[in-house]
Formats: sequence, C-alpha cells, structure tokens
Amino acid sequence: MIRFADRAAFTAALSALPGPGEAAVTAARTRQAELTKPAGSLGRLEDIAVFMAGWQNTPRPRIDRVQAVVFAGNHGVAARGVSAFPVEVTEQMVANFRAGGAAINALCRSCSADLSVVPLDLERPTGDISEEAAMSEAECLAALNAGAAAVSPDTQLLFVGEMGIGNTTPASALCAAAFGGEAALWCGKGSGIDDEGVARKILAVEQALALHLPDCDDAFETLRRLGGREIAAMAGAILAARMMRIPVLLDGFIACASIAPIVARVPGFTAHCLAAHCSAEPGHVRLLGYFGLEPLLRLGMRLGEGSGAAAAVPIVRAALATHNEMATFAEAAVASGS
Repeated sequence: MIRFADRAAFTAALSALPGPGEAAVTAARTRQAELTKPAGSLGRLEDIAVFMAGWQNTPRPRIDRVQAVVFAGNHGVAARGVSAFPVEVTEQMVANFRAGGAAINALCRSCSADLSVVPLDLERPTGDISEEAAMSEAECLAALNAGAAAVSPDTQLLFVGEMGIGNTTPASALCAAAFGGEAALWCGKGSGIDDEGVARKILAVEQALALHLPDCDDAFETLRRLGGREIAAMAGAILAARMMRIPVLLDGFIACASIAPIVARVPGFTAHCLAAHCSAEPGHVRLLGYFGLEPLLRLGMRLGEGSGAAAAVPIVRAALATHNEMATFAEAAVASGS
C-alpha cells in the first residue's frame, strides 16, 4: 500500500513518476495498424486502446476490474451560503451511497464498477478557507493517505468522485491558485445557487486567495490551505494510481481541481489520465485546457460523485473490445490496401 510518511515524501513522489510501458505502446499501435479497418477509422477508440496498453504495460489490455471510490468531506466555508444545500446533506448522501440509492450507485452497476465510499471526519468540517487554512499539515497528510490507501493494486481502471456540500468553492480557489485568473472565472453555480450565492462564492474565493496565495509555494501547501479532506483524498488516490501505473478516468470539476496544484508544477502528471467528460461547471472546460485533455463526453452533467467518469467507462470498454477482438488482415484473409 502506498503511504506518504510526511510532506517531503509526497513532494518526492511527484518528482519520481513512472511512465507508460513504451514497448507495449509500440506493440498496441502495430496491432491497430493490422486490424481489419482503414487506419484511424475508429478515431479516439484507437488512441484509448493504445493509452490503456501503455499504462497496463501489455499490448492487449483488459478492464476486468474497474474501481470507483467516492470520498466525502465537509467544509467550513459552506457556512457562508455558497451552496444550495445544508452541510447535513453530505452525511445523508453518504448513507444513500451505502444504501445503493444514488446516481453513482446506478451508474456503477451499469458499467460494472466496484464502488466504495470513504467519509472523512464529516463531524469536523475543514477551516473556512476565507479566514484560515482548510487543514493542518497532519490533516492534509491523513487525507492524502486515505486516498492512496483506497486504491486497490489490482485495479485496471480507476475513477474517483466526491461528496461535500460547498466543495466547488475550494475547488475554484485551488484552480485560481494553480493557474491564475480572477475568482469569477472559476466560480459557477455549483449545486444550483442563485446569482447572490455565486457572488458570495466569488467573495469567499477572493478572500481565500488574498489570505493564502503568498504561502502556496507547492502542491501540498496549496491543497492544505485551500482544499478539503475529500479533495486531498482524490489527489492522493490519483497520485497513488500513477505510482502503480493504473490508468484513471477523471470525473468533473472538483475531481480535476484536486490535482490542479500538482499539474501546475508537474505538467505531465495527467499522462495516466483520460478526461471522462466536460461538466456544465464553467471552470471545468478551462481546467481541461490547462491539463491538455479532450473530454470523451459532453453531456451537461454537474453532479459529481464520479458520475461522469462512470458514464464514460463503456467507451473505454468499447475501445478495448475492438482492439482485442477484431481480426487482423492476415487472420481474416482480407487485403490490407496500400
């Protein structure tokens, strides 16, 4: 199990990231060229198959085990009226996840993903980021390790989601800290707040940036000051996946925001990631641009929970089905053309 002993260990992990298996990538590309179809005719399905081959380090990748993890946390900044729902909903939704009644449960059943739910100190919200740091160093490290510990080494495709009332506010702050721009560029309606709620969110992010940005000198400190427990846990899980060469389907704005401080300092960090979808949250398309990722789906979703990633799993399955099950020109005795 991957565990970061301290802040230095987390930072060191970011400077020693493994890459894909290049021999497997080459072999997968060669197979794609030999399949009974015009070159490139399956578009991004071909790219996905090659991507999966590289990170699984095999020319014939599989996804018998898809793992989904939803992390839950509460935020002190929610008291500023930045969400359409009260903080009690976080714990209520965790109970709904465990009972199998949420959207992510249905979507995981539909795509045959194994779902687990990890609540993180729900009775103890983080600090209000507009007034203080979200977490102590020990709390941030514990959240990162909770995320890393949740990733099973036998996973062949991972996606993570979140539940946390008010968490689009720290997500917006993380993005602004990582990539710059006014708070208003990163703040959307989140759970469906009105214009006054958006104005409160923007003000909270502006105050948070004014307070913390001078001290956000690395990814850890940015997550600690501006993030949240479930946000740091997602970052820990995605980093652990990279360390184990497990490919990741990125969900929406908050899941992507969790790694924004990392990507800002390690631009190649998302090499093991596919963007599952582009959400209706306006900052998400901007964030994917900074990541250099093109989403597989654009469905206007803004639920979180990992729901957009779950919806994209069948696309990855389709890519591997065509890659592994199609005949080659030689096998089918079909002329390959020139």
